[in-house]
Amino acid sequence: MPASTQQRVIRIGDPGNVPLASLRQVYLGKPSIQVDDSVWTRVVESSDAVLRIVASGDPAYGINTGFGLLAQCRIPDEQLGALQRNLVLSHNAGVGDYLDERVTRLILFLKITSLLQGYSGVRRELIEALLLLLHHDIAPCIPAKGSVGASGDLAPLAHLAATLLGEGNVRYRGDTVRARDALSAAGIEPIELGPKEGLALLNGTQVSTALALAGLFEAEHVFAAAVVAGAMSVDSLKGSVAPFDDRIHRLRRQHGQRQVAAVYRKLLEGSSILTDHADCGKVQDPYSLRCQPQVMGACLDSLVHAANVLEREANAVTDNPLVFADDPSTHEPEVLSGGNFHAEPVAFAADALALAIAEIGSLAERRIALLVDPHMNGDLPAFLVEDSGLNSGFMIAQVTAAALVSENKALAHPASVDSIPTSANQEDHVSMATYAARRLLSMTANAANVVSIELLAACQAIEFHKPLTTSKPLQAAFGKIRSQVPMYEVDRLVAPDIDFVSALIQSGEYYAELIGLLPTTIERSQREEQDD
Repeated sequence: MPASTQQRVIRIGDPGNVPLASLRQVYLGKPSIQVDDSVWTRVVESSDAVLRIVASGDPAYGINTGFGLLAQCRIPDEQLGALQRNLVLSHNAGVGDYLDERVTRLILFLKITSLLQGYSGVRRELIEALLLLLHHDIAPCIPAKGSVGASGDLAPLAHLAATLLGEGNVRYRGDTVRARDALSAAGIEPIELGPKEGLALLNGTQVSTALALAGLFEAEHVFAAAVVAGAMSVDSLKGSVAPFDDRIHRLRRQHGQRQVAAVYRKLLEGSSILTDHADCGKVQDPYSLRCQPQVMGACLDSLVHAANVLEREANAVTDNPLVFADDPSTHEPEVLSGGNFHAEPVAFAADALALAIAEIGSLAERRIALLVDPHMNGDLPAFLVEDSGLNSGFMIAQVTAAALVSENKALAHPASVDSIPTSANQEDHVSMATYAARRLLSMTANAANVVSIELLAACQAIEFHKPLTTSKPLQAAFGKIRSQVPMYEVDRLVAPDIDFVSALIQSGEYYAELIGLLPTTIERSQREEQDD
Protein backbone atom coordinates (compact mmCIF):
# COMPACT_ATOMS: atom_id res chain seq x y z
CA MET A 1 0.00 0.00 0.00
CA PRO A 2 2.02 3.01 -1.20
CA ALA A 3 1.77 6.20 0.84
CA SER A 4 -0.97 8.54 -0.31
CA THR A 5 0.04 11.83 -1.88
CA GLN A 6 -3.11 13.53 -0.60
CA GLN A 7 -2.38 15.88 2.30
CA ARG A 8 -3.92 14.77 5.54
CA VAL A 9 -4.65 16.76 8.67
CA ILE A 10 -3.32 15.82 12.10
CA ARG A 11 -5.12 17.65 14.85
CA ILE A 12 -3.27 17.91 18.16
CA GLY A 13 -5.72 18.04 21.02
CA ASP A 14 -3.66 16.01 23.47
CA PRO A 15 0.04 16.47 22.64
CA GLY A 16 1.05 13.62 24.95
CA ASN A 17 -1.20 11.11 23.23
CA VAL A 18 -0.32 11.09 19.52
CA PRO A 19 -0.91 7.59 18.07
CA LEU A 20 1.73 5.64 16.20
CA ALA A 21 -0.29 5.76 12.98
CA SER A 22 -0.16 9.57 13.01
CA LEU A 23 3.60 9.49 13.51
CA ARG A 24 3.83 7.25 10.45
CA GLN A 25 1.79 9.78 8.49
CA VAL A 26 4.21 12.55 9.45
CA TYR A 27 7.15 10.42 8.29
CA LEU A 28 5.66 9.24 4.99
CA GLY A 29 3.75 12.34 3.98
CA LYS A 30 3.41 16.02 4.70
CA PRO A 31 0.23 16.32 6.76
CA SER A 32 -1.14 19.65 7.87
CA ILE A 33 -0.68 20.09 11.62
CA GLN A 34 -3.43 21.87 13.56
CA VAL A 35 -3.24 22.60 17.29
CA ASP A 36 -6.42 22.94 19.34
CA ASP A 37 -6.78 26.26 21.17
CA SER A 38 -7.10 24.51 24.52
CA VAL A 39 -3.55 23.14 24.24
CA TRP A 40 -1.95 26.58 24.51
CA THR A 41 -3.14 27.22 28.08
CA ARG A 42 -0.49 25.08 29.72
CA VAL A 43 2.19 26.45 27.37
CA VAL A 44 1.42 30.02 28.45
CA GLU A 45 1.36 29.03 32.13
CA SER A 46 4.75 27.36 31.78
CA SER A 47 6.40 30.29 30.01
CA ASP A 48 4.92 32.71 32.56
CA ALA A 49 6.39 30.53 35.31
CA VAL A 50 9.87 30.98 33.81
CA LEU A 51 9.43 34.75 33.79
CA ARG A 52 8.39 34.64 37.47
CA ILE A 53 11.51 32.62 38.32
CA VAL A 54 13.73 35.13 36.52
CA ALA A 55 12.03 38.00 38.34
CA SER A 56 12.56 36.28 41.70
CA GLY A 57 16.32 36.25 41.20
CA ASP A 58 16.59 32.66 42.44
CA PRO A 59 19.11 30.53 40.53
CA ALA A 60 17.48 27.90 38.31
CA TYR A 61 19.49 25.56 36.08
CA GLY A 62 19.33 26.42 32.40
CA ILE A 63 17.32 29.57 33.03
CA ASN A 64 19.86 31.86 34.65
CA THR A 65 22.87 29.56 35.06
CA GLY A 66 25.47 28.01 32.81
CA PHE A 67 25.16 24.45 31.51
CA GLY A 68 26.67 21.07 32.36
CA LEU A 69 29.85 21.48 34.37
CA LEU A 70 29.26 25.27 34.24
CA ALA A 71 25.91 25.02 36.04
CA GLN A 72 27.27 26.92 39.05
CA CYS A 73 27.85 30.07 36.98
CA ARG A 74 25.09 32.65 37.64
CA ILE A 75 24.15 34.65 34.52
CA PRO A 76 22.89 38.29 34.83
CA ASP A 77 19.33 38.90 33.63
CA GLU A 78 20.43 41.18 30.81
CA GLN A 79 22.50 38.33 29.31
CA LEU A 80 19.88 35.56 29.45
CA GLY A 81 18.96 35.93 25.79
CA ALA A 82 22.62 35.84 24.77
CA LEU A 83 23.07 32.76 26.97
CA GLN A 84 20.46 30.83 25.00
CA ARG A 85 21.72 32.03 21.60
CA ASN A 86 25.30 31.13 22.50
CA LEU A 87 24.13 27.70 23.60
CA VAL A 88 22.53 27.02 20.21
CA LEU A 89 25.47 28.32 18.19
CA SER A 90 28.16 26.54 20.20
CA HIS A 91 26.31 23.23 20.02
CA ASN A 92 26.13 23.35 16.20
CA ALA A 93 28.95 20.83 16.01
CA GLY A 94 27.44 17.93 14.07
CA VAL A 95 29.21 16.28 11.15
CA GLY A 96 28.38 13.94 8.29
CA ASP A 97 25.62 13.75 5.73
CA TYR A 98 22.34 15.49 6.45
CA LEU A 99 19.48 13.45 7.83
CA ASP A 100 16.74 12.46 5.41
CA GLU A 101 14.03 15.12 5.08
CA ARG A 102 11.36 12.67 6.24
CA VAL A 103 13.30 12.09 9.46
CA THR A 104 13.82 15.84 9.89
CA ARG A 105 10.10 16.44 9.50
CA LEU A 106 9.38 13.83 12.18
CA ILE A 107 11.99 15.40 14.51
CA LEU A 108 10.26 18.77 14.16
CA PHE A 109 6.88 17.22 14.90
CA LEU A 110 8.16 15.38 17.98
CA LYS A 111 9.80 18.54 19.34
CA ILE A 112 6.56 20.46 18.83
CA THR A 113 4.39 17.90 20.64
CA SER A 114 6.88 17.74 23.52
CA LEU A 115 6.95 21.53 23.97
CA LEU A 116 3.15 21.74 23.65
CA GLN A 117 2.74 19.73 26.84
CA GLY A 118 3.71 22.80 28.83
CA TYR A 119 6.61 21.61 30.95
CA SER A 120 9.46 23.21 29.02
CA GLY A 121 8.89 26.88 29.81
CA VAL A 122 8.91 28.13 26.21
CA ARG A 123 6.67 30.80 24.70
CA ARG A 124 3.83 30.08 22.32
CA GLU A 125 5.70 32.11 19.70
CA LEU A 126 8.57 29.64 19.68
CA ILE A 127 6.29 26.63 19.06
CA GLU A 128 4.41 28.55 16.38
CA ALA A 129 7.74 29.23 14.65
CA LEU A 130 8.43 25.48 14.58
CA LEU A 131 4.95 24.87 13.16
CA LEU A 132 5.69 27.39 10.42
CA LEU A 133 8.76 25.39 9.41
CA LEU A 134 6.55 22.36 8.87
CA HIS A 135 3.85 24.40 7.14
CA HIS A 136 6.30 25.91 4.65
CA ASP A 137 8.21 22.63 4.27
CA ILE A 138 11.49 24.14 5.50
CA ALA A 139 13.74 21.27 6.58
CA PRO A 140 16.75 22.19 8.73
CA CYS A 141 19.97 20.60 7.50
CA ILE A 142 20.89 18.33 10.41
CA PRO A 143 24.23 16.46 10.22
CA ALA A 144 23.68 12.82 11.10
CA LYS A 145 26.61 12.38 13.47
CA GLY A 146 27.52 14.02 16.75
CA SER A 147 25.12 12.76 19.42
CA VAL A 148 25.77 10.15 22.10
CA GLY A 149 22.12 10.01 23.11
CA ALA A 150 22.38 11.58 26.55
CA SER A 151 21.83 15.14 27.67
CA GLY A 152 19.54 14.76 24.71
CA ASP A 153 20.50 14.86 21.06
CA LEU A 154 22.34 18.11 21.62
CA ALA A 155 24.30 18.69 18.42
CA PRO A 156 21.61 17.63 15.93
CA LEU A 157 18.88 19.52 17.77
CA ALA A 158 21.13 22.60 17.86
CA HIS A 159 21.23 22.51 14.06
CA LEU A 160 17.42 22.42 14.08
CA ALA A 161 17.25 25.30 16.56
CA ALA A 162 19.69 27.39 14.55
CA THR A 163 17.17 27.56 11.73
CA LEU A 164 14.83 29.59 13.94
CA LEU A 165 17.66 32.09 14.44
CA GLY A 166 18.26 32.33 10.70
CA GLU A 167 21.54 30.46 11.03
CA GLY A 168 22.81 27.40 9.18
CA ASN A 169 21.33 25.78 6.08
CA VAL A 170 17.97 24.30 5.22
CA ARG A 171 16.35 22.37 2.38
CA TYR A 172 13.67 24.52 0.78
CA ARG A 173 11.83 24.07 -2.51
CA GLY A 174 14.24 21.41 -3.66
CA ASP A 175 17.44 23.32 -2.89
CA THR A 176 19.86 23.67 0.00
CA VAL A 177 19.89 27.34 0.96
CA ARG A 178 20.79 29.58 3.88
CA ALA A 179 18.21 29.43 6.65
CA ARG A 180 17.87 33.22 6.71
CA ASP A 181 17.00 33.26 2.99
CA ALA A 182 14.40 30.51 3.32
CA LEU A 183 12.77 32.21 6.31
CA SER A 184 12.62 35.47 4.38
CA ALA A 185 11.07 33.79 1.33
CA ALA A 186 8.42 32.19 3.55
CA GLY A 187 7.72 35.44 5.41
CA ILE A 188 9.07 34.17 8.74
CA GLU A 189 11.06 36.43 11.04
CA PRO A 190 14.08 34.92 12.85
CA ILE A 191 13.27 34.51 16.52
CA GLU A 192 15.06 35.90 19.55
CA LEU A 193 15.26 33.26 22.24
CA GLY A 194 13.91 33.90 25.72
CA PRO A 195 15.09 32.36 29.00
CA LYS A 196 15.46 28.55 28.81
CA GLU A 197 14.23 28.35 25.21
CA GLY A 198 17.55 27.36 23.66
CA LEU A 199 18.00 24.60 26.23
CA ALA A 200 14.44 23.36 25.69
CA LEU A 201 15.11 23.09 21.95
CA LEU A 202 18.44 21.29 22.35
CA ASN A 203 17.56 18.94 25.19
CA GLY A 204 15.50 15.89 24.36
CA THR A 205 15.49 12.54 22.58
CA GLN A 206 13.59 13.63 19.48
CA VAL A 207 16.37 12.84 16.98
CA SER A 208 17.04 9.37 18.37
CA THR A 209 13.32 8.69 18.58
CA ALA A 210 12.56 9.92 15.06
CA LEU A 211 15.38 7.81 13.62
CA ALA A 212 14.17 4.75 15.53
CA LEU A 213 10.59 5.34 14.40
CA ALA A 214 11.79 5.65 10.81
CA GLY A 215 13.58 2.33 11.26
CA LEU A 216 10.39 0.78 12.64
CA PHE A 217 8.25 2.04 9.76
CA GLU A 218 10.72 0.81 7.16
CA ALA A 219 11.10 -2.50 9.01
CA GLU A 220 7.33 -2.99 8.76
CA HIS A 221 7.56 -2.64 4.97
CA VAL A 222 10.39 -5.18 4.79
CA PHE A 223 8.65 -7.56 7.20
CA ALA A 224 5.45 -7.57 5.16
CA ALA A 225 7.33 -8.19 1.92
CA ALA A 226 9.38 -10.97 3.52
CA VAL A 227 6.24 -12.81 4.60
CA VAL A 228 4.89 -12.63 1.04
CA ALA A 229 8.25 -13.70 -0.37
CA GLY A 230 8.54 -16.55 2.13
CA ALA A 231 5.09 -17.85 1.21
CA MET A 232 5.96 -17.66 -2.49
CA SER A 233 9.18 -19.58 -1.84
CA VAL A 234 7.26 -22.31 0.00
CA ASP A 235 4.96 -22.61 -3.00
CA SER A 236 7.65 -22.53 -5.66
CA LEU A 237 9.76 -25.12 -3.76
CA LYS A 238 6.72 -27.36 -3.28
CA GLY A 239 6.96 -27.03 0.45
CA SER A 240 4.50 -28.35 2.98
CA VAL A 241 1.71 -26.27 4.53
CA ALA A 242 1.56 -28.57 7.57
CA PRO A 243 4.09 -26.44 9.57
CA PHE A 244 1.61 -23.55 9.44
CA ASP A 245 -1.22 -25.53 11.08
CA ASP A 246 -2.73 -23.49 13.92
CA ARG A 247 -2.69 -26.47 16.29
CA ILE A 248 1.12 -26.34 16.33
CA HIS A 249 1.32 -22.62 17.05
CA ARG A 250 -1.46 -22.54 19.63
CA LEU A 251 0.68 -24.78 21.85
CA ARG A 252 3.70 -22.45 21.61
CA ARG A 253 1.72 -19.57 23.18
CA GLN A 254 3.73 -16.89 21.39
CA HIS A 255 1.52 -14.09 20.01
CA GLY A 256 3.53 -13.21 16.93
CA GLN A 257 4.20 -16.79 15.89
CA ARG A 258 0.54 -17.76 15.83
CA GLN A 259 -0.49 -14.58 14.03
CA VAL A 260 2.17 -14.95 11.34
CA ALA A 261 1.32 -18.62 10.77
CA ALA A 262 -2.25 -17.57 10.01
CA VAL A 263 -0.99 -15.14 7.36
CA TYR A 264 1.05 -17.87 5.66
CA ARG A 265 -2.02 -20.11 5.55
CA LYS A 266 -4.05 -17.32 3.99
CA LEU A 267 -1.38 -16.49 1.42
CA LEU A 268 -0.96 -20.13 0.32
CA GLU A 269 -4.63 -21.12 0.28
CA GLY A 270 -5.85 -22.08 -3.18
CA SER A 271 -2.48 -22.75 -4.81
CA SER A 272 -2.72 -25.50 -7.44
CA ILE A 273 1.05 -25.98 -7.13
CA LEU A 274 0.60 -27.08 -3.52
CA THR A 275 -2.36 -29.36 -4.20
CA ASP A 276 -0.50 -30.99 -7.10
CA HIS A 277 2.19 -32.36 -4.77
CA ALA A 278 -0.01 -32.99 -1.71
CA ASP A 279 0.80 -36.73 -1.76
CA CYS A 280 4.49 -36.45 -2.64
CA GLY A 281 5.63 -38.15 0.56
CA LYS A 282 8.10 -35.43 1.63
CA VAL A 283 8.28 -35.40 5.44
CA GLN A 284 10.04 -32.16 6.39
CA ASP A 285 11.26 -28.99 4.73
CA PRO A 286 14.43 -27.05 5.67
CA TYR A 287 14.07 -24.69 8.60
CA SER A 288 14.02 -21.56 6.43
CA LEU A 289 10.69 -22.77 5.05
CA ARG A 290 8.95 -24.57 7.91
CA CYS A 291 10.20 -22.41 10.80
CA GLN A 292 9.08 -19.14 9.26
CA PRO A 293 6.27 -18.60 11.81
CA GLN A 294 8.70 -19.15 14.67
CA VAL A 295 11.35 -16.76 13.31
CA MET A 296 9.11 -14.14 11.74
CA GLY A 297 6.76 -14.32 14.72
CA ALA A 298 9.64 -13.51 17.05
CA CYS A 299 10.58 -10.62 14.75
CA LEU A 300 7.00 -9.36 14.85
CA ASP A 301 6.99 -9.50 18.65
CA SER A 302 10.18 -7.41 18.64
CA LEU A 303 8.57 -4.87 16.30
CA VAL A 304 5.52 -4.64 18.55
CA HIS A 305 7.63 -4.18 21.68
CA ALA A 306 9.78 -1.51 20.03
CA ALA A 307 6.66 0.23 18.73
CA ASN A 308 5.23 0.47 22.24
CA VAL A 309 8.46 1.89 23.67
CA LEU A 310 8.88 4.38 20.83
CA GLU A 311 5.27 5.54 20.90
CA ARG A 312 5.64 6.32 24.60
CA GLU A 313 8.94 8.11 23.95
CA ALA A 314 7.44 10.10 21.07
CA ASN A 315 4.79 11.38 23.48
CA ALA A 316 7.22 12.09 26.31
CA VAL A 317 8.69 15.31 27.67
CA THR A 318 12.44 14.73 27.63
CA ASP A 319 14.16 18.08 28.05
CA ASN A 320 15.78 19.28 31.27
CA PRO A 321 15.04 20.95 33.58
CA LEU A 322 11.27 20.65 33.66
CA VAL A 323 9.05 23.54 34.69
CA PHE A 324 6.02 22.85 36.88
CA ALA A 325 4.00 26.03 36.73
CA ASP A 326 2.14 25.62 40.00
CA ASP A 327 3.54 23.40 42.75
CA PRO A 328 0.52 22.07 44.73
CA SER A 329 2.16 22.69 48.11
CA THR A 330 3.53 26.20 47.55
CA HIS A 331 1.46 27.43 44.58
CA GLU A 332 4.75 28.67 43.20
CA PRO A 333 6.54 27.50 40.06
CA GLU A 334 9.13 24.81 40.55
CA VAL A 335 12.01 23.77 38.33
CA LEU A 336 13.16 20.16 38.63
CA SER A 337 16.37 18.81 37.14
CA GLY A 338 16.37 15.14 36.22
CA GLY A 339 17.50 12.90 33.39
CA ASN A 340 14.62 12.31 30.97
CA PHE A 341 17.03 13.22 28.18
CA HIS A 342 18.89 9.90 28.66
CA ALA A 343 17.75 7.83 25.68
CA GLU A 344 18.38 4.34 27.05
CA PRO A 345 14.81 3.16 26.25
CA VAL A 346 15.28 4.27 22.65
CA ALA A 347 18.66 2.57 22.43
CA PHE A 348 17.23 -0.73 23.72
CA ALA A 349 14.29 -0.52 21.31
CA ALA A 350 16.61 0.27 18.39
CA ASP A 351 18.84 -2.67 19.27
CA ALA A 352 15.81 -4.96 19.33
CA LEU A 353 14.75 -3.65 15.92
CA ALA A 354 18.25 -4.23 14.57
CA LEU A 355 18.15 -7.88 15.61
CA ALA A 356 14.75 -8.36 13.97
CA ILE A 357 15.82 -6.67 10.73
CA ALA A 358 18.97 -8.80 10.58
CA GLU A 359 16.97 -11.99 11.06
CA ILE A 360 14.34 -11.08 8.46
CA GLY A 361 17.10 -10.73 5.87
CA SER A 362 19.00 -13.78 7.10
CA LEU A 363 16.01 -16.08 6.73
CA ALA A 364 15.19 -14.66 3.28
CA GLU A 365 18.76 -15.27 2.07
CA ARG A 366 18.57 -18.91 3.16
CA ARG A 367 15.43 -19.38 1.06
CA ILE A 368 17.21 -17.80 -1.92
CA ALA A 369 19.99 -20.33 -1.42
CA LEU A 370 17.42 -23.16 -1.52
CA LEU A 371 15.86 -21.79 -4.70
CA VAL A 372 19.13 -21.67 -6.65
CA ASP A 373 20.65 -24.94 -5.37
CA PRO A 374 19.90 -27.90 -7.69
CA HIS A 375 20.50 -30.27 -4.78
CA MET A 376 17.74 -28.60 -2.72
CA ASN A 377 15.23 -27.07 -5.16
CA GLY A 378 13.56 -30.23 -6.45
CA ASP A 379 13.05 -30.22 -10.20
CA LEU A 380 13.96 -26.57 -10.72
CA PRO A 381 17.00 -25.81 -12.89
CA ALA A 382 20.29 -24.79 -11.29
CA PHE A 383 20.31 -21.08 -10.48
CA LEU A 384 16.75 -20.89 -11.84
CA VAL A 385 17.66 -20.56 -15.51
CA GLU A 386 17.60 -22.84 -18.54
CA ASP A 387 20.93 -23.79 -20.07
CA SER A 388 22.79 -23.42 -16.77
CA GLY A 389 26.45 -23.02 -17.53
CA LEU A 390 25.84 -20.90 -20.57
CA ASN A 391 23.61 -18.82 -18.31
CA SER A 392 24.44 -18.00 -14.67
CA GLY A 393 20.91 -16.99 -13.69
CA PHE A 394 20.58 -16.03 -10.02
CA MET A 395 24.07 -17.16 -9.01
CA ILE A 396 25.48 -13.74 -8.17
CA ALA A 397 22.16 -12.31 -6.99
CA GLN A 398 22.40 -14.85 -4.15
CA VAL A 399 25.96 -13.70 -3.46
CA THR A 400 24.70 -10.11 -3.21
CA ALA A 401 22.06 -11.23 -0.73
CA ALA A 402 24.69 -13.05 1.31
CA ALA A 403 26.91 -9.95 1.37
CA LEU A 404 24.05 -7.75 2.56
CA VAL A 405 23.04 -10.23 5.26
CA SER A 406 26.58 -10.37 6.60
CA GLU A 407 26.76 -6.57 6.63
CA ASN A 408 23.56 -6.46 8.65
CA LYS A 409 24.98 -8.98 11.11
CA ALA A 410 27.78 -6.55 11.89
CA LEU A 411 25.42 -3.59 12.09
CA ALA A 412 23.15 -5.52 14.48
CA HIS A 413 25.76 -5.53 17.26
CA PRO A 414 24.06 -3.84 20.24
CA ALA A 415 24.91 -0.15 20.40
CA SER A 416 23.45 0.31 23.88
CA VAL A 417 26.23 -1.71 25.53
CA ASP A 418 28.66 1.07 24.65
CA SER A 419 29.16 4.25 26.64
CA ILE A 420 31.74 7.01 26.67
CA PRO A 421 31.91 9.89 29.18
CA THR A 422 31.48 13.47 27.95
CA SER A 423 31.38 17.03 29.31
CA ALA A 424 34.32 16.65 31.70
CA ASN A 425 32.74 13.50 33.20
CA GLN A 426 29.58 15.33 34.23
CA GLU A 427 27.78 13.20 31.66
CA ASP A 428 29.56 9.98 32.53
CA HIS A 429 27.15 7.41 31.08
CA VAL A 430 25.45 7.75 27.70
CA SER A 431 23.03 5.63 25.68
CA MET A 432 24.41 5.78 22.12
CA ALA A 433 20.75 5.75 21.05
CA THR A 434 21.30 8.08 18.10
CA TYR A 435 23.71 5.70 16.40
CA ALA A 436 21.60 2.71 17.48
CA ALA A 437 18.65 4.24 15.66
CA ARG A 438 20.50 5.79 12.72
CA ARG A 439 21.95 2.47 11.47
CA LEU A 440 18.43 1.01 11.18
CA LEU A 441 17.74 2.74 7.86
CA SER A 442 20.90 1.22 6.36
CA MET A 443 19.83 -2.16 7.68
CA THR A 444 16.28 -1.94 6.32
CA ALA A 445 17.63 -0.89 2.91
CA ASN A 446 19.92 -3.93 2.93
CA ALA A 447 17.10 -6.23 4.01
CA ALA A 448 14.77 -4.79 1.37
CA ASN A 449 17.31 -5.68 -1.31
CA VAL A 450 17.63 -9.22 0.06
CA VAL A 451 13.86 -9.71 0.05
CA SER A 452 13.73 -8.15 -3.42
CA ILE A 453 16.10 -10.85 -4.67
CA GLU A 454 13.98 -13.55 -3.03
CA LEU A 455 10.82 -12.24 -4.67
CA LEU A 456 12.53 -12.20 -8.07
CA ALA A 457 13.86 -15.72 -7.54
CA ALA A 458 10.52 -17.05 -6.30
CA CYS A 459 8.71 -15.51 -9.29
CA GLN A 460 11.25 -17.14 -11.59
CA ALA A 461 10.64 -20.50 -9.89
CA ILE A 462 6.87 -20.11 -10.23
CA GLU A 463 7.35 -19.85 -14.01
CA PHE A 464 8.70 -23.41 -14.14
CA HIS A 465 5.52 -24.82 -12.58
CA LYS A 466 3.18 -23.59 -15.31
CA PRO A 467 0.43 -24.38 -16.17
CA LEU A 468 -0.02 -24.81 -12.40
CA THR A 469 -0.61 -21.49 -10.63
CA THR A 470 0.03 -20.10 -7.20
CA SER A 471 -2.67 -18.70 -4.89
CA LYS A 472 -4.64 -15.56 -5.73
CA PRO A 473 -2.78 -13.21 -3.33
CA LEU A 474 0.60 -14.57 -4.42
CA GLN A 475 -0.44 -14.42 -8.07
CA ALA A 476 -1.25 -10.72 -7.53
CA ALA A 477 2.24 -10.15 -6.13
CA PHE A 478 3.71 -12.18 -9.01
CA GLY A 479 1.75 -10.12 -11.56
CA LYS A 480 2.89 -6.80 -10.07
CA ILE A 481 6.52 -7.82 -10.48
CA ARG A 482 5.97 -9.32 -13.92
CA SER A 483 4.41 -6.05 -15.09
CA GLN A 484 7.95 -4.64 -15.16
CA VAL A 485 10.25 -7.65 -14.83
CA PRO A 486 9.91 -10.45 -17.42
CA MET A 487 11.07 -14.01 -16.87
CA TYR A 488 14.82 -14.61 -17.13
CA GLU A 489 15.06 -16.78 -20.25
CA VAL A 490 18.69 -15.82 -20.81
CA ASP A 491 21.12 -13.79 -18.74
CA ARG A 492 20.56 -10.02 -18.62
CA LEU A 493 21.18 -7.12 -16.25
CA VAL A 494 19.83 -8.06 -12.83
CA ALA A 495 20.51 -4.90 -10.81
CA PRO A 496 17.68 -2.80 -12.35
CA ASP A 497 15.18 -5.54 -11.43
CA ILE A 498 16.46 -5.70 -7.85
CA ASP A 499 16.13 -1.91 -7.64
CA PHE A 500 12.56 -1.99 -8.98
CA VAL A 501 11.31 -4.60 -6.51
CA SER A 502 13.24 -3.05 -3.62
CA ALA A 503 11.52 0.26 -4.37
CA LEU A 504 8.16 -1.55 -4.31
CA ILE A 505 9.01 -2.97 -0.90
CA GLN A 506 10.14 0.35 0.55
CA SER A 507 7.06 2.12 -0.82
CA GLY A 508 4.85 -0.13 1.32
CA GLU A 509 3.52 -2.24 -1.55
CA TYR A 510 3.03 -5.28 0.70
CA TYR A 511 1.96 -3.38 3.82
CA ALA A 512 -1.75 -3.97 3.16
CA GLU A 513 -1.29 -7.74 3.36
CA LEU A 514 -0.56 -7.44 7.08
CA ILE A 515 -3.00 -4.76 8.22
CA GLY A 516 -4.18 -5.78 11.67
CA LEU A 517 -0.82 -7.42 12.37
CA LEU A 518 1.83 -4.72 11.91
CA PRO A 519 2.16 -2.45 14.96
CA THR A 520 1.21 0.78 13.16
CA THR A 521 -2.07 -0.82 12.05
CA ILE A 522 -3.38 -1.78 15.50
CA GLU A 523 -4.49 0.20 18.52
CA ARG A 524 -2.12 0.90 21.40
CA SER A 525 -4.16 -1.15 23.87
CA GLN A 526 -4.02 -4.21 21.63
CA ARG A 527 -0.25 -3.82 21.11
CA GLU A 528 0.34 -3.48 24.85
CA GLU A 529 -1.72 -6.62 25.48
CA GLN A 530 0.39 -8.53 22.93
CA ASP A 531 3.57 -7.19 24.53
CA ASP A 532 2.48 -8.17 28.06
